[in-house]
Amino acid sequence: RQFLVLTSDYLFDPTVLLVLGMQEIHADQEMIGKISAAGQLMQCSASLDVLFLLDGSYSIGKGSFERSKRFAGKLCDALDIRPDRVRVGMIQFSSTPHLEFPLDSYLTKQEVKDRIKRIVFRGGSTETGRALKYVLRKGFPGGRNSSVPEVLIIISDGKSQGSTAMPAMQVKERLITVFAVGIKFPRWEELHVLASEPTDQHVFFAGDADDAANGLYSTLTGSVCSATAPGCKVESHPCERRTLETVKELAGSYVCWKGSKQPNAVRALLCPFYRWKRVVIKHPSRCFRTVCPEPCDSQPCQNGGTCVPEGLDKYHCLCPVGYGGDIHCAPKLSLECGVDLLFLMDSSAGVTLEGFLRYKAFLKRFLQAAMGRDSPMNVGVAQYDNNVRIPIEVGQHKDAFSFMKSIDALNFSGGGTLTGRALRYVAQHGFRSTPVFADVQDDLPRVVVLLTDSKSQDPVSEAAKYARDRGLFLIGVGSGFVRAELAEVTGNPKQAVIYSDPQDLFNRIPELQRRICSVDSPEGCQAQSLDLAFAVDASAGVGLENFLRLRDFVKSSRLHFSINRDVTQIALVVYGSKPHTLFALDTHTSNSALLQAIDQAPFLGDSASAGSTLLHIYGDVMTVQKGARPGVSKVVVVLTNGGGMEDAAAPAQQLRDNGILVFVVVIGDAQRGTLLSVAGSPNYLIHISSYEDLQYYQDLIIERICEEAKSPVDLCKPNPCMNQGVCILGPGGYRCECYGWEGPHCESRVLRGNSPRSAVLPPHSKVQQSLTGLRHFSRASRHTKRH
Repeated sequence: RQFLVLTSDYLFDPTVLLVLGMQEIHADQEMIGKISAAGQLMQCSASLDVLFLLDGSYSIGKGSFERSKRFAGKLCDALDIRPDRVRVGMIQFSSTPHLEFPLDSYLTKQEVKDRIKRIVFRGGSTETGRALKYVLRKGFPGGRNSSVPEVLIIISDGKSQGSTAMPAMQVKERLITVFAVGIKFPRWEELHVLASEPTDQHVFFAGDADDAANGLYSTLTGSVCSATAPGCKVESHPCERRTLETVKELAGSYVCWKGSKQPNAVRALLCPFYRWKRVVIKHPSRCFRTVCPEPCDSQPCQNGGTCVPEGLDKYHCLCPVGYGGDIHCAPKLSLECGVDLLFLMDSSAGVTLEGFLRYKAFLKRFLQAAMGRDSPMNVGVAQYDNNVRIPIEVGQHKDAFSFMKSIDALNFSGGGTLTGRALRYVAQHGFRSTPVFADVQDDLPRVVVLLTDSKSQDPVSEAAKYARDRGLFLIGVGSGFVRAELAEVTGNPKQAVIYSDPQDLFNRIPELQRRICSVDSPEGCQAQSLDLAFAVDASAGVGLENFLRLRDFVKSSRLHFSINRDVTQIALVVYGSKPHTLFALDTHTSNSALLQAIDQAPFLGDSASAGSTLLHIYGDVMTVQKGARPGVSKVVVVLTNGGGMEDAAAPAQQLRDNGILVFVVVIGDAQRGTLLSVAGSPNYLIHISSYEDLQYYQDLIIERICEEAKSPVDLCKPNPCMNQGVCILGPGGYRCECYGWEGPHCESRVLRGNSPRSAVLPPHSKVQQSLTGLRHFSRASRHTKRH
């Protein structure tokens, strides 16, 4: 807020400037926000006569006078100005009072505000007492009878030329409610004399129009205005009245000369030297303001989330890592899987004390996100350097709070890094089965998460194989420095969680949660039906060696899916300047057949055109004739170096408009803006720095594809009806309305007349399954003609 304007007319010393800086720092931003929000709901609606006394004297000046006019207009916003409700008039006063307009001249809010803008500054001395006597003599010009409450609003700097005490008292004795509003650098003592009691509720500062308008409304609500908006209430809070005063200050003593009784003699003395300066005078007080409930007042964000209000009734939560499962920051991927989980934490000199403390913080954050009251998992912690110890046994704690207290008690040791020895030890002693009954053993999957950032000083390969052979599922968490060693420990690069910098470690919590729960569930989309098309860039920009890496990526990706007519169907398109379909969705029905077919994919070596490729997939791959199925999620994965994407945005949008998701996986440097327009969302754009790193992102890509496979599907997107048939959704299925054609999908021509409407087809009806060569949804020819 701006409370004070400093000009070069006055001399300020550094201490005064420091005081001014402190005023701004101590502004209560939360209260400012609440007052501003309440202002949108304020409307004083009652039979009320309001008369403004506007100070137009030279002490105010033309600039402050214009600010007074704007402030008066702001107050009008809080008044329901109508002939039968609030009426407004105005008097400008200086040496003499001048009636600008009576209360019965303008009867709408906009008319009053427009008239206030046209008022001209008059200038003169500040005769506030004379203006009050004018009101006592003339009353409220154009006002109604005495049965209507009268409100006088004086806007002035309070520096009157004469006494105001007696006329102010006489005005208030006539039951006129008087508000005193300070402008510029007000003299608050005089304004308090003018205002009605209690003065805290009737004195405001025009420098903050929103606050003053709220204060006026808050005070009137208790007497004449209608009730506040639902949930809003008048509250008091500490505030300060500020003004600028000229004070006399001792600057020091200087040598001066005075006469002496002795003839022809003078005396040297020290004489005081004074100077005048402007200082801020602050008057502590209390303010009464109307505040309305904000959406964040109820603290809707959980788990440390920060609530950000959006207007009066909306908000959003900024959630910490690991949270965001709903709008209130519920755990994003809480461990709903039942596992015995042991964290094996490196506390050797290689990770340093700083790294060890970071691991402790990481464990606490993980537990907050993953360990609920009814969590089915059991968690423990082991530490290692030259030796191994298990300070927190698996299952020792059942709530996150007590667990975190035990984590706080862990100490750094700083010995050698013997990771192999630690793996062998936890395989033998890390998990002790706790019988539920005497003859029933706990058979939950056993998971070990290795936390390290230093290379082992003993061999890890045999020890890790020993642990895996004993049924332990190993996951590694570390930086790129130990990537190769973590892959050796886990036996699978996908089970290594790699972070790029210390802060990024905490961002990997959701990924770690997924890795842990994948131990007891099939990888990929084994249970969801999916039509999946790979579009592989085989242009010269990619090069033969890198194309073979892309081809190998498709080969290994197929292992994550159950390939058959009822679950997952895969098509492969390679492209350069033109697209080539290697095999359609319904060509291969087993993983082995897919493997042989993928090996036949050729390198083309010319320029790249992703746009024509996506059009080709829309028109000739995701069609009934090629085996695409209604009611089944559809995904296109584009593997590219980013070349030839300039014309791909519109075809990609056409695919999305027809229910087909487009993932863009780009390797190397490329223009993110162009790629984002093709993917449609950052969630569907995956940028990888090198072809060598592609294998490490496969699991992430497959997971995102599988998440989409679970999404609800519109049976009519893309259109399953051929030959311009119209798809109409029905309960549990769809039907095709045909024109000049007949059959479940309008596949057969009718020689005369239009066909009757077909029956509603459920997603997996026998009619659909028996349609040879028409296995589900087609491209609509009206779309292909358009493109």
